Amino acid sequence: MRVFDPAQDPHRRYNPLLQTYVLCSPHRTQRPWQGAEETPSGEKLAEYDPQCYLCPGNARANGTHNAQYTTTFLFENDFAALKPAAQEPLPNEDGIRGRLFRIQPARGRCYVLCFNRRHDLTLAQLTTAPFNAQKNIVPIIETWQHLYRSIPEENPFIKYIQFFENKGAAMGCSNPHPHGQVWSLDYVPTEPATELKSMRSFALDPENAIAQGPRDAHGRPSLLLEYATLELRTVDQPRVVTLNDTFVALVPFWAVWPFEVLVVPHQRAIPSIADLSETETLALASIMGEVACRFDNVFSTSFPYSMGVHQRPVPCQGDDDGEFAILHVHYFPPLLRSATVRKFSVGFEMLAEPQRDITAESAAVRLRACSTTHYTARNEGLE
Repeated sequence: MRVFDPAQDPHRRYNPLLQTYVLCSPHRTQRPWQGAEETPSGEKLAEYDPQCYLCPGNARANGTHNAQYTTTFLFENDFAALKPAAQEPLPNEDGIRGRLFRIQPARGRCYVLCFNRRHDLTLAQLTTAPFNAQKNIVPIIETWQHLYRSIPEENPFIKYIQFFENKGAAMGCSNPHPHGQVWSLDYVPTEPATELKSMRSFALDPENAIAQGPRDAHGRPSLLLEYATLELRTVDQPRVVTLNDTFVALVPFWAVWPFEVLVVPHQRAIPSIADLSETETLALASIMGEVACRFDNVFSTSFPYSMGVHQRPVPCQGDDDGEFAILHVHYFPPLLRSATVRKFSVGFEMLAEPQRDITAESAAVRLRACSTTHYTARNEGLE
């Protein structure tokens, strides 16, 4: 019997955050592709677009004009998925019907955050000279910090704030102007809630007393800090893409998307975006810009992705699962083989479990090999 080789043979990997598995089929990268292909993003955008409803001074769909902003710009979403008004819940029925047909009102506020006045600059370009993370990405994180504190103060019913960015038409983004969204909700959504329960279970399991990673504020082991420690201590760090004094960016062992990246602290337990020091804020800004730049350089295209921040719910009270939270950032990019071939989650993945073709280790090799100078700057001789 041949010895199992995870770089070549099909296998399953466990995701301890979601307590799920992903099927890895690395041999499938050799199969021919005659399916759908994306149109690569090659259009050079203008610094300002008079038709863009996110550019400074322009009118939005409801007739409101944007401020003549020079850095970040925040406004309440004109087509919000949630509304702040309280609703009287319907009484749930008793018996089996009541257990199977559950319904509850959802309440919240949604915002749009323009990252930069420039219509043509994404996060990927904001760390390449003449731009830098401190001037261009730190203000985004500082806005997140302000919102994390202020939204619950003004809306005491809010329990969770989700910061995210959908970049590129392939991820459903309808406007190329660099921007993200902020959804504040009166409940903790399914994905972060599942992660928090997993973190709680790990921290309270006596078998994890031997954990070597940094402890949380209560002296307990942390799932993500232990994971980051183990990755950094693994010979040759095969899944690590880059790191700085505070954060490590890696392709997680259990990655589903081809070039999926997880950014997690590796020095101390940081519960939320609001708990970052000034130095840690800059460290997060720098690594986010570097990850985005490496993405673009993989296929020399504006790399689409969905990026989101997971952190402690607000407010965190008593023995709530939130006290076990560790701030981390997920990147889920769909491109697989080239700027035109993407991964589709269909068939087996919709009906059985997630599946990927390239291993986490091979994806990390590709990302590590990418320059931290944006390919457009190199093409224009600005390196």
